[in-house]
Amino acid sequence: MKTYILITGASQGLGKALALECATRKMNLILIALPHSGLGTLSNFIEDNFNVEVHFMELDLSATKSCYEIFNYVSDKKLQIQYLVNNAGVLSRGMFNDLSDDFVLKQIEVNVTTPTLLTKLLLDNLKGNRPASILNISSMAGFFALPKKQVYGATKAYLTSFSKSLNKELKNDGVSVTTICPGGLNTTTRLCYQNRIMGWVTRKSVLNPEEAAKIAIDSMLCRKKVIVPGFVNKCLMALDWILPEAIKDWLTIREINKFPKPI
Repeated sequence: MKTYILITGASQGLGKALALECATRKMNLILIALPHSGLGTLSNFIEDNFNVEVHFMELDLSATKSCYEIFNYVSDKKLQIQYLVNNAGVLSRGMFNDLSDDFVLKQIEVNVTTPTLLTKLLLDNLKGNRPASILNISSMAGFFALPKKQVYGATKAYLTSFSKSLNKELKNDGVSVTTICPGGLNTTTRLCYQNRIMGWVTRKSVLNPEEAAKIAIDSMLCRKKVIVPGFVNKCLMALDWILPEAIKDWLTIREINKFPKPI
């Protein structure tokens, strides 16, 4: 029986790297990304070069109806989902008071509502293709109190908590839930520049999307629970338990102040 891995936010950055990583493993794909994001070109490239089947949908995942459109598409075509990757997310960097109401709500919709609802809608399909797995792309930001990333960090804390609880709940259903919590990723030109001007520790914690994608898929297939990729990132997590709050605040503010000023 032909099965598929469904990946959201698949047109660029980590999502694109995940799609290519899965294609090299001969996994059939259902890719989701924003309209006009080049997803069709990527899908054709993968089909032409990796000998796998690719379906794609260009949807705005900040709209709840998009989750139902995905569900209906999968149901109508009787596609069997064995793996679900909730990767789509909205980043932010700004003081809470300066963020627009619409942006805050959009960030919560994409980072929280969409992965939750999409998992709910596709869960029976996953159970029917056991052993199945869900991979949720969270972030180290979910473990720390970071000025200018307050909403983003909170949404990722939710996703990590949701994933850990769901993994326990689905233990006897043949569906595992893996959460990967990377630090910085070199996904865009702006982020590559930003990551280069940070302190030594921050620079060493940054991964390329291809590295993170391989770790993420390996962890999902091994049915691991929560993964923090990279040696330096693991050390940072350990230090968070040891360092006094005052020192952590000083280090955080020092790094935040190195961010390029908005144009």
